[in-house]
Amino acid sequence: MNIGYYKNEKIKIQIKAQGEEIIEIKIINNTQNTEKENENLAIKQCKNQLEKYFKGELKKFNLKIKTKGTDFQKQVWEALTKLEYGKTVTYKKVAEMIEKPKAIRAVANAIAKNQIWIVIPCHRVIGSNGKLTGYAGGLENKKYLLEIEKVKI
Repeated sequence: MNIGYYKNEKIKIQIKAQGEEIIEIKIINNTQNTEKENENLAIKQCKNQLEKYFKGELKKFNLKIKTKGTDFQKQVWEALTKLEYGKTVTYKKVAEMIEKPKAIRAVANAIAKNQIWIVIPCHRVIGSNGKLTGYAGGLENKKYLLEIEKVKI
């Protein structure tokens, strides 16, 4: 496994890859110990695309990713990849997208298990009341990602 880090003035991200595939992207706290980096091409490409995303120059990632989860989770994550840059949807809408309109809690649980943050844009999912709701990377980081995409909350 290869590990790399992306950091800007507001956020620090850990990236893990196996071979040519990204298997994990997560926001970490700036005080966390960081393992020694051993970047490969996949991580370098990911860092390059993250840099462009944070500058507002990239709206859709083009990376080889590998997810681990149930068929249901993978179905939810696939739906998330179709969410438009700069737009938000509710958990209910995601449930409707996968044709399981009553599975709102299960959708929320699948979203919480997403290991490839930002690229699989779980930050674009908000509560039905229009408010920011849970984000494993912290609500401030969710707000920051939505601000990058010029979403009004």
